[in-house]
Amino acid sequence: MPPRSHPTARQRRLGAELRKLREAAGLSTEQAAGVLATKRTVITSTEAGRHGISPERVRRLACNYECADPVLVEALARMSAERTKGWWEEFRGILPPTFLDIAELEWSAHGMRMSTMTHVPGPFQTEAFARALFGAAVPPLPTEEYEARVAHRVQRRRALDRPGAPTYTAIVHESALRIEVGGRGVLRKQLLHMVELSERENILVFVLPFSAGAFPGSGQAILYTEGEVPRLDTVQLDRTIEAEFLHLEGQLVKFRKQLDRMQELALSEEASRSLIASIIRNL
Repeated sequence: MPPRSHPTARQRRLGAELRKLREAAGLSTEQAAGVLATKRTVITSTEAGRHGISPERVRRLACNYECADPVLVEALARMSAERTKGWWEEFRGILPPTFLDIAELEWSAHGMRMSTMTHVPGPFQTEAFARALFGAAVPPLPTEEYEARVAHRVQRRRALDRPGAPTYTAIVHESALRIEVGGRGVLRKQLLHMVELSERENILVFVLPFSAGAFPGSGQAILYTEGEVPRLDTVQLDRTIEAEFLHLEGQLVKFRKQLDRMQELALSEEASRSLIASIIRNL
């Protein structure tokens, strides 16, 4: 397959997992190339996500890497077979890669957990709320990028609306519910929209109140997406230009524990809705 100049998040993750398997087997890129009767550069490009690979070749490499986890191997093979371009691809070349990567992660996730400190979670945001957020950028965004960011932000909701959408757990700090982004009217409609979403079976909203005090992960937004198998889980930390994707086992364990602790400190679903309703009444 020809190399691709813009590897997607899925392609990079597949390549990273193949590299982990090769290194665990103690094989060099030259030896891996011999398995496929190809060049070493094809292996390095594949592991970097720049070169596609067929499911059959994934299985062949995994066999020669002595991977004894058939569920993982088949999950990787399915990743390599995915060729459909997502809705986010229309924004490639206009928006920073981070925006596209996050949308792809959300769309392909088997489950999602997110914590936010100062803003309503992206997939929950109304157009007016998103416009106010991006309109506050310094220096001002070019018109084309501003409109693209708003459109992209609103379309992220599609990950929640699609058939068979996974469970989305949002842990939202109380400060994010009180900052009057766009003014009181915009915030009021935004919170009403959040309450409506929280009534869906697959969406859980927990508010972390001011009274919770200090807690782990308070300095950043965290997106934890569940893969087809736990090894394919991914953590994405809030960044503006370049996405930071974490998927080492120690990193996954750390952020699962952080999110668990936040949820323990948060109000129940019912109490969270009550607090949001109280804030709405005062707007």
